[in-house]
Amino acid sequence: MARGGGVEATKFINMSTYRKIQAKELGNNFRAVTEIVEVSLDGLLSKMQPDSIVTKNHYVAINASDVNFTNGKYTPDVKPPFDVGFEALGEIVAVGSKVPESKVGSYVAIMQYGAFSEYTLTKFSLAIPVPDLKPEYLGLISSGLTASIGLREPGRMTSGETVLVTAAAGGAGQIAVQLAKLAGNHVIGTCSSDEKVEMLKSMGCDRVINYKKEDFAKVLRKEYPRGVDIVFESVGGDFFKTCLRNLAPKGRLLVIGTVSTYNSEKGIQGDKVDTLQLLSTSRTISGFFMPAYASHFQQHMKEMVEALASGKLVVQVDDGGLCGLEEVAFGVENLLQGKNMGKVVIPLFKSRSRL
Repeated sequence: MARGGGVEATKFINMSTYRKIQAKELGNNFRAVTEIVEVSLDGLLSKMQPDSIVTKNHYVAINASDVNFTNGKYTPDVKPPFDVGFEALGEIVAVGSKVPESKVGSYVAIMQYGAFSEYTLTKFSLAIPVPDLKPEYLGLISSGLTASIGLREPGRMTSGETVLVTAAAGGAGQIAVQLAKLAGNHVIGTCSSDEKVEMLKSMGCDRVINYKKEDFAKVLRKEYPRGVDIVFESVGGDFFKTCLRNLAPKGRLLVIGTVSTYNSEKGIQGDKVDTLQLLSTSRTISGFFMPAYASHFQQHMKEMVEALASGKLVVQVDDGGLCGLEEVAFGVENLLQGKNMGKVVIPLFKSRSRL
């Protein structure tokens, strides 16, 4: 049993160091600006508070916005080096004095800055309990919460509407498609390959547009002349312009990202809006940044976990044949190049090699 500094641990790894990914400089080229560092495990334990836990992470999840974080866009005053990554799934291996020792050995999902690490220190109250180590749970955190809260709150989704989801085969897109269908809506999804078309059809998407083979704008004008009621938009650029032009009167366009700009020289950029397009049709454009909706996390997560358990919701994960912190950069690149199908989740300790 390891004790000290208010720590109670009944299950701990016999090692003195662990590894994590840090940004050594600012920039949106994840591979170039990050490195794996080895640090003291005792140093992590010494920072524990009575309400703290330490987790051994078995999986980490990739998000397109990982490169915005390394570029300092979310924390403008940050100075390198700093820890990176947003999501991890692991096992509690140490607890503070105010956390029951019985929690050691249980599983939690973590959503916090610095999650690309073999071990994570966090507050017990912020950890999300899960029954096991299924990587699908990571698809419910930032991606799932973005889809669920975004559609329901700023999107004001009801039933009997037409919902358009761009990048629909991605981590957030796949959840948005399914939640819109479960709410009783007609759903359109965009993607970039025939394999993704089949994936989305299997999830109930009514009209899938492979924009590599079909003209996105022409399909919308021809098949949906009235326009669409809700757009769940993450691409930006020409996609954003097309979505806005095809938004129905009183329609809601929800911007969750502008991923087409993340790899640009200047990094993440926004789109210009002609306000007359809004005024004349009572359309709404809403930005969505998940931390602003923290009070909604618990209820939406509970609903999605129940839907996953009952089979009403499916989370497709894609590890790309990757494993370990040294291959996280490949996962980031695969996502930004649109190679993934579903949520990109990378195991840290499974013995695998990159295909």
